[in-house]
Amino acid sequence: MPTDPPPVRLTSEAWESLFRAQVTVMRRLRQDPAFRQLAIGEYDVLFNLTRCSTGWTRLNELNGHLLISQPSLSRMIDRLEAKGLVARRAAETDQRGVEVALTDEGRALQHSIGSAHVQRIQEVLGPVLSSEELEQLRFLTGKITQAVEQQP
Repeated sequence: MPTDPPPVRLTSEAWESLFRAQVTVMRRLRQDPAFRQLAIGEYDVLFNLTRCSTGWTRLNELNGHLLISQPSLSRMIDRLEAKGLVARRAAETDQRGVEVALTDEGRALQHSIGSAHVQRIQEVLGPVLSSEELEQLRFLTGKITQAVEQQP
């Protein structure tokens, strides 16, 4: 039995609430001393590289997980490569493409910052939401992500 879509105003208010919560939490997390070593956006690149099953990923695939433009990502990869945190190579299947991976130093830094970052997330969200509420939040945001990714 199909249900009626929610009212436009409720959908808009729920989106605004989700967006404002994310902005508020991110502002707090950016204050974390762990991000003195590396900007949070650069950390996000390292984090996403840890999720690559082969260790290497194409720039355009990596870009699909980030909120920055392809040219901005290319410049960021240049900076991270200069710091010795990522390596770059021609794509194995298409020599015009570029693949990137973490170096050992990049993996170690991501792990170090990530450990502190996870603790900070716990400090910010742990006192606010119960385990059940966190499970519900994870379920709902996963549902949104999956549905939007499946849309044409």
